[in-house]
Amino acid sequence: MATKIKQIIDTHGTDTLLFSSWLTAQGINRAEQAAYVQSGWLEKVAHGVYKVAGANVPLFSAVSAYNTQLGKQCIIGAETALDIRGYSHYVPMGKPLAFLFTESHAKLPQWFLTTEWDRTIRYHTISLWADNSLGLEQREEDGRILLISSPERAIMECLNRPFIAQTLMDTYYIMEMLTTLRPKLVQQLLEQCSSVKVKRLFLYLAEKANYPWYKAIDTSHVDLGRGRRMISPTGKYVSKYNITIPTEVYNYV
Repeated sequence: MATKIKQIIDTHGTDTLLFSSWLTAQGINRAEQAAYVQSGWLEKVAHGVYKVAGANVPLFSAVSAYNTQLGKQCIIGAETALDIRGYSHYVPMGKPLAFLFTESHAKLPQWFLTTEWDRTIRYHTISLWADNSLGLEQREEDGRILLISSPERAIMECLNRPFIAQTLMDTYYIMEMLTTLRPKLVQQLLEQCSSVKVKRLFLYLAEKANYPWYKAIDTSHVDLGRGRRMISPTGKYVSKYNITIPTEVYNYV
């Protein structure tokens, strides 16, 4: 019987999660799964979820297994997606953060959020775009396939925070690195984005950074809504975008 699980391990490695339904599809039924736990081949992580006994499973490997074995769409986004591509202006102290997103009807299970990983999870459901696949890309990291936000989408996810005023300066530092954003994708994301705040902030920061790709954006097709948006109640008012932003961002040159 050990031959079956050994084949799985030889093919997929030890640093991954193994979901019961997926193991069953590979020819290892639930009785055999329980036997592998009893014999010390597998450890139970949660109901219907296992790992190789004694193995350390990195968060990204867990996300990859969750997506590929169960047909899910857990997205690595915001700063984490940008950091994977090298867009980071500081080295985090301690355990790095991982910003994960799913649609609201497909929330991550509680065990996933409470398990101790090598990264601290910041999890959000997202509904910024009617087509939630817009701006998503598959990327291989350490032999695992991940679903991550493109830089164009990720920077908008950063701007969607409830308390963005506290981190807007850091977000602008990242924006300064985004010299090669694709205007066509930026245009699509802006036109479909449901958040007026995100659209106004993105356009303001992009214009401030003064990159060539910004000049290709047609704002006449972007609904910027009406009414003033107070990003920071004590900041500076930007009449073009009808927003009040933190003074340090406004004055930064």
